Order: sequence, then C-alpha cells, then structure tokens
Amino acid sequence: MKKVVNNKLLILIGLFFSLVSCVDPYQLQNSNFEEIIVIEATVSNELKKQEVKISKTYRSGEDNEDALISDADVFVQDSDGNQYNFEYETDKYVSTAEFQAVANKEYELHVTTSDGKSYSSTKQKLTTQTDIESVIASVVTNNDGIRGVEIAINSFDPTNTSKYYRYEYEETSKVTAPEWKSEYAVVNPDLDNAVGHPYIELFPRVTEARICYSTEKSKNLYLTSTNNLIEDRVINFPLRFIADSDYTIGERYSINVKQYIQNLEAFTYFTTLKELSASGGDILSPNQPGFLLGNIKSDTNQNEKVIGFFEVASVSSKRIFFNYEELFPGELQPPYFVDCTIQEFDYCFDPNAGCDGERLNGYVINNQFTFVEHPIPPSPSIIYKYVLSPCGDCTTFSSNIRPTFWID
Repeated sequence: MKKVVNNKLLILIGLFFSLVSCVDPYQLQNSNFEEIIVIEATVSNELKKQEVKISKTYRSGEDNEDALISDADVFVQDSDGNQYNFEYETDKYVSTAEFQAVANKEYELHVTTSDGKSYSSTKQKLTTQTDIESVIASVVTNNDGIRGVEIAINSFDPTNTSKYYRYEYEETSKVTAPEWKSEYAVVNPDLDNAVGHPYIELFPRVTEARICYSTEKSKNLYLTSTNNLIEDRVINFPLRFIADSDYTIGERYSINVKQYIQNLEAFTYFTTLKELSASGGDILSPNQPGFLLGNIKSDTNQNEKVIGFFEVASVSSKRIFFNYEELFPGELQPPYFVDCTIQEFDYCFDPNAGCDGERLNGYVINNQFTFVEHPIPPSPSIIYKYVLSPCGDCTTFSSNIRPTFWID
C-alpha cells in the first residue's frame, strides 16, 4: 500500500511542475496506467503571442518527449467570433499573431487531436486588472533560524473585486567568474611534444566569459486570497526566501514578479492541485474526493478524463534590483557556488613518473577545467595550474548575454 501512495505522490509532483512551469509532460507511475491528455493554458491581457501546452501521461521510464502532442489543431475563440490560431513550436503551441484578452469578452479554448478527438474549455472572462503596488526585499531570519532575504509582495484593489491572486517570478543573478583569465586552453591534436603527445595551447579570449547572467523561473504555486479580509489588500505576501549564504544574491540580483488575478474557479483548481501535491492524493479517479476537476472536457466522449485548465487572467508585473552589499553592508559576499581551489597538474606524459598530462588533456577537451597559469619559459617547471571550468568561464553554466532589462 505504501508503494501505491508514493507512486501517487510522484504523479502529482509531475503534474504540479508541468502545470506551473509548462516544461515537463505528466509522468504516470501508477501500475494501472491510463493515457490521459493534459491541456494547460493562461491567456492574459498582455499583448503578446499566447501559449498552450498539450501533452499526455506517460509511463515511468519512457521518453517524456514522446508525451508531447505536436499535431493538434488549436485555437481560442472570443464571444465576438474572432479566432486566434496556434502553431506548434518546440514544446508548446504559440499563437500565430499577438493578441490580448480584453474586458467584457468571453474566451474559449478548442483542441482537436490528429485522431479526431475534440476538447473545449468552459467560457472564461478576463479578471480585474490590479497592479502590484510594491515588491520589497528585506533581511529576515526564517523559522529555521536562517538569515536571508525575503521577497514580499504588496497589492491593493480599491474596487474589492480581485480577491484571488497567483504569483510567478523570474530571477536573474549577475555572476563573475573569480578565476577568469584573458586566455583559454585548447588541446591541439596536431601539435606533439617530444614524446609524441598532443599538448595544450593558449589563445586569447574573443568572447565574454567573465561576467554572465543566470536566469531561473519559479517552479512552485504561489497563491493567496483576500476573500475573508475587509479590504482587498495583499500585505507582505512572502514569495521568495534566499539565504544570505546563497551566491544567487552574492553580487547583483533582480527579480521580476508577475501577479495574476484569478477567478474563483481557477483559484480553487490551483489550490486543490497544490494541496494534493503536498498530501499525495489521487487526482485520477473521479469517484474519489481527491479528483482534480478542471474546466476542459472532451466533446467526443463525455466519459474521457481530461487534466488541465484554461485560464483568462489579468496580469501585472514589477521588477526590483539590489546588490548584496546594500542589504548586508560591510559583510563578505557569499562564497562562489563552486569550489575554486587552484589545482596543480604535472604536465608530462611518462606513465612511470606520476605524470598528469593525459589526464589534464582530457579535462580540457571535456571543458571540465580552465586555465589559470602555465610556467613561463625558460622556467624548468612543468606544473600547470587549473580550476574547475565554472570558476574561470561563466558560460559553462550561464549566459554571457546581458539582458535588455539589466541595470547596473
């Protein structure tokens, strides 16, 4: 019995991250496998190309790319008869033209798969437009006694009609490789040393490898309601906590928060999903109280199970920046996320002399280590100094493209 409960929990976690991050299809590990379609979409009042994700459940151990459905006909239709078509791109469907949801119109999602199965959502209206008042970063100590930075949200709707809030964020950290050098190492197989081995050459760097920008999107559901409050006001809703020892905030950090105003149906769906994910409940059986009921149904088979939700929501966003030293003045920044201890290699190739030449060549070829220092002729030393690649080349894990929104 315990094994079944654990399987259900894994199922829920897979669905949870699929619906929130729209990245991974829904992995089914239950022994009673059912292939179920998963349809998920949020159309907002942002003028942009909107997105729809369609996949199907798949067995544990199978390739999740095979679970993506890429040959469906997808469109959204509004109450004025306008139709917005979608085309498949990489792992999702993207509208062929930019559009935005507007007030006092109804929107309906339609999906037809290549085997003739048809699905549609209930009609949805755009929710109240409410802007984020502020995003605040403050130093706190959490319940586990860990000091760090808490990102909190404040919002207010004077019309008292928003009520239900969902949040997402995208965070970006500036990263400086601590052992960056202006040259990089390459093993040239066409050049041999005296004993017939390829050896390392150094070349000037022509691309940025010292300063990068790492971006991550939120992967959890962040929900709150003001329904039981006198005012429709969100006060210091805790969105993100980052320990002061985390290099994510070690230099300069930015977070862009998105606030979605949901209707009661959407809020109930996502709240249930979050609760079931935490409890390991069963979302697959409609005869059990844990069944996760969305707003998408099959038009061709009323008994077919469908997972997912079509949401039309107003959204606002706000971005903040801060430097570590602004919140922790006079304190040392957190340690780099990789151990950057310089390692020495005896760059020779005699197998009986404890040489490191072949090993270091392999590290360089596989981009595992980067150059720090080579002996300068006419020094007799053959000790080469290297560090793990992230310490000398930030592009091994991050992007050297400065975001357009970035402000130093």
